[in-house]
Amino acid sequence: MSDSLLLSLAQKLVQLLNGGTLPASQLKGSVVVELLNEGILYKSGKRKNTIQLIDRPLFDLFLKTRFGINDLQAYIEVCTKENATRAEAVEVSGDSKLNKVRTFKGFLVNTYQPISCTLNGSEMLINPVEGTFQFIYDFENFVPPAHITIVGIENPESFRFIAQQKYLFENIKPIFVSRYPQNQSKDLIKWLQTIPNDYLHFGDFDFAGINIYLSEYQQYLGRRSRFFIPKSTDYLIEKFGNKNRYDNQRLNYAPANLPELALTTLLNVIHKHKKGLDQEVFIRGLDLYQNHTLNLNPSRYSNPV
Repeated sequence: MSDSLLLSLAQKLVQLLNGGTLPASQLKGSVVVELLNEGILYKSGKRKNTIQLIDRPLFDLFLKTRFGINDLQAYIEVCTKENATRAEAVEVSGDSKLNKVRTFKGFLVNTYQPISCTLNGSEMLINPVEGTFQFIYDFENFVPPAHITIVGIENPESFRFIAQQKYLFENIKPIFVSRYPQNQSKDLIKWLQTIPNDYLHFGDFDFAGINIYLSEYQQYLGRRSRFFIPKSTDYLIEKFGNKNRYDNQRLNYAPANLPELALTTLLNVIHKHKKGLDQEVFIRGLDLYQNHTLNLNPSRYSNPV
């Protein structure tokens, strides 16, 4: 069997099934040439500028033997269906690996304390053993308690060692979600939009980190979201920040019209020190900087830098 039939071509061919025609300029490629040579399709018109189907039984046989497709319309529906299953792909094409079929949807969750949630109407305890995470597949039906704050972690190592950073979250009861694998991030934002919980974004303290928050989360969640800025971030950027990060990102990312006062303060600190800081610095623990915190009034989720 050959490679899968391109969805774009399938959508054009299905228009010919009921006696329709298409401009020859819209039907190109080796498969079309093969269909013309087999006498299944026919170029008509004075200048042969349109194509029509003239042998439906032979066309159906061609699709079945060449691509394993029994029903062209059903094939298109599966290819365009969100969250189609591999079983459906096999049924319409004999190929479980159609490009449009997503096998693995959902996202990772982590926590350092047991939290009871609901999944598909049943109680589910989020309580991963140290060194493991839980993966939520049916995220559409995953419901955390309303008082839980969802904390998005930008980098994998910070997500892995979240228990070593619980001193940062003493004022909230969090469930942590991972931005990676990045191809799962669309599932994450879809889920966040369906629940009422507050969202706290814990990422890198640089231009790129701010841009990720604004473009991937804040624009969809609005006032329910905040960028997490722990105490002493000013001191930590000065001591452990990376100057090359500032120089390289400044040209590509230019945050403007920031929706949160704390973000404006953070941006000013980044410009002041001309450095960017990775979030992994907080894995080292409270003793790294506990004597350097700035006693400013805390915001709802975080202390200004």
